[in-house]
Amino acid sequence: MRSEPEMLRVRFLLLVLSLFLACKPSFARAPYAMRISCGARDDVHSPPTNTLWYKDFAYTGGIPGNATRPNFISPSLNTVRYFPLSEGPENCYNINRVPRGHYLVRIYFGLVAEPSFDNEPSFDVSIEGTLVYSLQSGWSTEENERVFVEALIFLKDGTASLCFHSTGHGDPAILAIEILQIGNRAYYFGQGYGQGTIFRTVRRFNCGAEKPKFGADLSADSWGGDRLWNSMPSFNQNSDRIISTHNKIKGTSQAPNFYPEALYQTALISTDSQADLAYTIEVEPTRNYSIWLHFAEIDPSITKANQRVFDILLNGDVAFPDVDIVGMAGDINSALVLNTTVPVSGRSLTITLRPKKGTHAIISAIELFELVLAESKTLPDEIKALQKLKVTLGLPLRFGWNGDPCVPEQHPWSGVDCQYDRNISKHVIDGLGLDNQGLRGILPNDISRLRHLQSINLSGNSISGSIPSSLGTISSMEILFTDNAGLCGIPGLPACGRLSIGAKIGIGLSSCVAFVLIVTCLVCWWKRRQNILRAQRIAARDAPYAKARTHFNRDVQMARHHNHEHARTAAENGPSLLA
Repeated sequence: MRSEPEMLRVRFLLLVLSLFLACKPSFARAPYAMRISCGARDDVHSPPTNTLWYKDFAYTGGIPGNATRPNFISPSLNTVRYFPLSEGPENCYNINRVPRGHYLVRIYFGLVAEPSFDNEPSFDVSIEGTLVYSLQSGWSTEENERVFVEALIFLKDGTASLCFHSTGHGDPAILAIEILQIGNRAYYFGQGYGQGTIFRTVRRFNCGAEKPKFGADLSADSWGGDRLWNSMPSFNQNSDRIISTHNKIKGTSQAPNFYPEALYQTALISTDSQADLAYTIEVEPTRNYSIWLHFAEIDPSITKANQRVFDILLNGDVAFPDVDIVGMAGDINSALVLNTTVPVSGRSLTITLRPKKGTHAIISAIELFELVLAESKTLPDEIKALQKLKVTLGLPLRFGWNGDPCVPEQHPWSGVDCQYDRNISKHVIDGLGLDNQGLRGILPNDISRLRHLQSINLSGNSISGSIPSSLGTISSMEILFTDNAGLCGIPGLPACGRLSIGAKIGIGLSSCVAFVLIVTCLVCWWKRRQNILRAQRIAARDAPYAKARTHFNRDVQMARHHNHEHARTAAENGPSLLA
């Protein structure tokens, strides 16, 4: 039997342990979040949630400007960064020190608040080198999702590269950027998950909700990525109605998706007996789409399984037969999520809920994502070589050369030829064509990093210096440039260190001029020195006479002074003598 002190010690340890377990969730790591107010010079907070947006950084190029919000969904920010075509067709934000993981990346488009600008530019957007979206005309005046692009992507190298590609229709303008970490298994869809696949959000809406709301507005877990749930008051006013509940919904806000409970507390339910509940979404053709459908049985008339059963059809084909929400979720007021991937050949996707038992179909929310295959990037060493070449040769701004030189394939760097190397699953540089571009400078040794070059054409420029000997080690090289007067070091060009006839003549003339100037300066110095010496000799020779003259002048002055004093004394004493 334990003594009283031992019992007190055990109780104390149990109390400490219980306190630790109670506080443990507060020590859990918060998800990484980076929000940037583009064009802002200081950090800002946006209402109504007082969200922190960091001042602008990590960009290449662009000009800050005043912003106009295209939609009330856009964050309340006052600046944009826009990218004139004169500064290059490709401009990027390169954000470093991003932890490895799964992220929701959202880019808000902006409008420049100046009358001289095209208030609705159209341009392409890429994330990590993969084209994810092309803005279409009318984006600023249509649905809420059009004012931003959102993608779910795995970032594995500690950086995030977001690029904007001009298409000649106005200057791209970006209002804000969000990079929000989510669960590594979020939106898991089975085989191939996370292997080079990007989810681009097409639509996400809450059925029966009156207003759009972000996750923060729905008290959602921050690991959910602060998703926007657009409102969907009705599919068709004649075919459905809104129902809602204040009952607690079981099975929500759980890892890895962390759906907010409020998502399932409203729903649309069909009104006509045995009538289909259908909704059509506009999509891009010949793409694969991932569909996530959300349900909770909140209709008080349904109390147990097998009372409401319906099929779910996608473009007329049954994707989920015999859906029984209560039976599949385990109870009423419990969340159910169904997911599938479907190829779509046309320009629309129709989701149909067809009742089989019971009279009505019901649905809480819909999410639709386009599956985008991530493009393979260019070899990092070759990117570094081109960046060094850009600096040393002073490439004009109009070239851009930001982001990845080879991807997206729709927007390669100007003057750069690429090919895909299947052996290493990377793009490589096999050609450079930068002739007659007014380039100056010397070729850097880093050019030898372009191990797959087959041709270089830098003719018609003012490039000088020796061609790096390491360039000769590139076995695939077939064509080399030579039309630059200052280059040397390969057959057909002057040997480095050997001067041309013109250079020799120039050096000779310069030497003659310099010699004449030196002789002239020496002669002038010699003459001045002689004049100084002559003056000194004359001064020394005339010194006794100068001294005598000085004494004589002094004697004369003293005599004059004596006579003047004598006359003044006589004048003063004159009256007394007469008396």
